[in-house]
Amino acid sequence: MAASGSHKVVYAALGGNLMIAIAKFVAAGFSGSSAMLSEGVHSLVDTVNELLLLYGLHRAGMPPNRTHPFGYGRELYFWSFIVALLVLAMGAGVSLYEGVMHVRHPESIDHPLVNYLVLLVSFVFEGVSWTVALREFRKRKGRLGYFQAFRLSKDPSTFTVLLEDSAALLGLLLALAGLVGAQWLEMPVLDGVASIGIAGVLAVSATLLARETKGLLIGETAQPAVSEAILAIANGDDGVRCANGVLTVQMGPNQVVAALSAEFEDALSTPQIEACVNRIEKQAKEAHPEIVSLFVKPQTAEVWRARRKQLESTAQELDS
Repeated sequence: MAASGSHKVVYAALGGNLMIAIAKFVAAGFSGSSAMLSEGVHSLVDTVNELLLLYGLHRAGMPPNRTHPFGYGRELYFWSFIVALLVLAMGAGVSLYEGVMHVRHPESIDHPLVNYLVLLVSFVFEGVSWTVALREFRKRKGRLGYFQAFRLSKDPSTFTVLLEDSAALLGLLLALAGLVGAQWLEMPVLDGVASIGIAGVLAVSATLLARETKGLLIGETAQPAVSEAILAIANGDDGVRCANGVLTVQMGPNQVVAALSAEFEDALSTPQIEACVNRIEKQAKEAHPEIVSLFVKPQTAEVWRARRKQLESTAQELDS
């Protein structure tokens, strides 16, 4: 269901952005507007981005094999990171260039009515796509705040589209302001200023996307609920004396690899320990189907605490 929702969001954005891009380029050709051309590039980049996200979703759904034993989930994270770079390099870069050129050499805008009509149509299409993405994001975020849910989300396809559409709506408002100012105040330079503003919006959104998708790409922990569930299941098993802790890695939107440190009862034989491990793994996967592998390591609490202390020390050194 989560994958289906992601596809729906991306398809809605793809259809809207493709039609909007064509309309904006036609309007820019008629009027010579820098802001409209920047918006056309913006929509074209977004269209390419949706295609890349769809490809990433397709690759992420491929089953594990010998060369990729944990599946291809991180394919989506890789392509989402490429999307962020495209928004920054192509979208923001071209908009900034166009804006600077029109500030230095301002030109009057022809056929302004065409631009206004295209902006209106674009706002409607972007609004529909934004609404679809927002509904899916709300469905998944639960009681979390929007920014907190954005930081904790493990599926970049939904929040990428939502952030792109939010930036697109803001860019349309900037383009409208630039066109109105250029026409009514007879200051063509404002059209170029609006294009620079659009570049700024795209740069900020691309930076946010790159930061979040980079964390997912190099390996983030899964949601805390996954670790808590594994610990509760292990502590509830008669064969476990103490469940020390859990390490998790998010391999894809619906793929988690976990490692449990546990101290077993001394009287257990090897077959009994194996049966205990199988029980824990079965119950953990039933509670959280996204767990693709659970490794259980027999370990005393003292050894676990020493390992955790080492990890925390390393993290502090990196932060400093």
